[in-house]
Amino acid sequence: MTVNAVSPGPIKTAATDNLPPAVLAKSVDAVPMGHIGIPSDIANAVAFLVSDEAGYITGQNLAINGGRAFN
Repeated sequence: MTVNAVSPGPIKTAATDNLPPAVLAKSVDAVPMGHIGIPSDIANAVAFLVSDEAGYITGQNLAINGGRAFN
């Protein structure tokens, strides 16, 4: 059995669609890749982690955040 965590950064959802433009822009500015993620960014990583190919990966936290660092 493996146990891993996924820590998403800002992801485009219905919630982010309702953010004021200035708030969304500030979030995007904090992401080195220059854009927020999409749900499939998270889903693809999770699909890999639950696959047989990731069978020897355990105890990890996968930050899927476009390089955003939290201080």
